Amino acid sequence: MARDPEQVARRTSAHGPASGRDPDPGPAPDAPRTDYTGAIYGSLLAASVVAGAGALGPHPRTELVALLLCTGLVFWAAHAYVRFVGNRLRHQSVTWREIRQVCAREWPIVQAAFLPAVAVAISPLLGLGVEGAGWLALGVAVAQQVGWATVTVIRAGASTGAVASVAAVNLVLGLIIVAAKVALH
Repeated sequence: MARDPEQVARRTSAHGPASGRDPDPGPAPDAPRTDYTGAIYGSLLAASVVAGAGALGPHPRTELVALLLCTGLVFWAAHAYVRFVGNRLRHQSVTWREIRQVCAREWPIVQAAFLPAVAVAISPLLGLGVEGAGWLALGVAVAQQVGWATVTVIRAGASTGAVASVAAVNLVLGLIIVAAKVALH
């Protein structure tokens, strides 16, 4: 089903319409959700955290799990805060309902850290050392990033070519992070 490209762009944008107007607080609770930008961003963030995590202390798996989850939480809070301070508080007061909606809309940033953290946590059961746990978490983060980006454009009604392009671009972004991990360690 073809959709207006401007409407698709507005629905899939993490920061609202490109017209400069304030972004809306997100879809109504019962509206179908097609905006997975937080999950894509959170997956990139999780992959970057794993790639950048160097020498960890005496409990590297626990520290990496904590680092992933804490980074996700901090970025989630920062995104929610910026949406209000940068766009909403300048013009009008904010209701508690709106705060809950924005926080819920940004929550996929935290959720995206969960699977890589689980990968690290279960890595001993798979017989992986600390380095293997990091690679497993990185692979999970990149895979979910490509997956969420692909789901986003499919649900937005994009063409097959656009779906393939978005998947390829996100795979390249993930591979850049993999290359950074190789270069850093």
